[in-house]
Amino acid sequence: MIKAALMLTMVASLAPACVTAQQSRDKLVSLVRQDCGSCHGLTLKGGLGPPLLPRALAGKSAAALAATILDGVPGTPMPPWKSELTPDDAHWIATRLKEGFPP
Repeated sequence: MIKAALMLTMVASLAPACVTAQQSRDKLVSLVRQDCGSCHGLTLKGGLGPPLLPRALAGKSAAALAATILDGVPGTPMPPWKSELTPDDAHWIATRLKEGFPP
């Protein structure tokens, strides 16, 4: 009985983390669509900034893209996002961009 109660407590404590992780990913998707999309185009096909489609990013590593996201590009309109995003967030975005960003 005690083991069952302990397992239920463990499962219950994990559930909010899963929801929080999904909510975090949803916020990142929204950020890319809205904030990045304002310069890179709402469909990420380019605009003021270059396209962010897998074909355009093929020669760049996810680590390099994450660094660009975090540090920006001096002398261009690309701002640094390190005050808004963690390195893990930037890497998640970079990886998704290389794969084809979620619709």
